[in-house]
Amino acid sequence: MNDVLYSEKLWPAWWLWVSAVIVGASISIMFFPINATFGTLALVIGVALCVFALVITTPRVEVTEGWLRVGRARIERQHLGRVVGHRGDAAREQLGPGFDARSYQCIRGWIDPVITAEITDPEDATPYWLFSTRQPEALLEALKSDEPVRTAGVSLA
Repeated sequence: MNDVLYSEKLWPAWWLWVSAVIVGASISIMFFPINATFGTLALVIGVALCVFALVITTPRVEVTEGWLRVGRARIERQHLGRVVGHRGDAAREQLGPGFDARSYQCIRGWIDPVITAEITDPEDATPYWLFSTRQPEALLEALKSDEPVRTAGVSLA
């Protein structure tokens, strides 16, 4: 049995929830002139659909004894090399000048810290995974990484 060592949902920021409600509610604008009941029904359905879309598209980061799962992708931990956390300028370096387009990414712009996990599997053309997390220290601990969370721009390679 693979016990979960770390689990996190990368929930949207508060302003995305507000935006979803506004967009969902705006659907009702075309129905209120026809009938208030249709308008109210469209408002409820529109908001529910937009909120539902946010919920089902929220990725999970999960670490077990044998696997790392980020969003829909997963990899055996035996294929992980160096795992490093980044905040602030170091995170921006990973997302900008230090970025390798061959990497697997699960980035959420409203979450500052990111993790880079080197892939050592010779069969895998992906050099590393780059993904968001709100708790880089806890994630590094679950992955048994001795690397500190970096705050100044340093690339993985």
